[in-house]
Amino acid sequence: MGKEIKVTLVRSTIGRNKRQRETVKSLGLGKINSSAIQKATPDILGKVKAVSHLVKVEDISE
Repeated sequence: MGKEIKVTLVRSTIGRNKRQRETVKSLGLGKINSSAIQKATPDILGKVKAVSHLVKVEDISE
């Protein structure tokens, strides 16, 4: 199994543009402090980078 990351929403999407709100939603995040475990694929890492000011990322070691 590949490397996984835990993504947590730490700042609100209120007042952000539509593209950032949709990116947060596509990561599986809804409310503040919600978390999702994602595989560290280039697609997911790009989304995390796009909203890095809103999320916290933790590496999950196996």
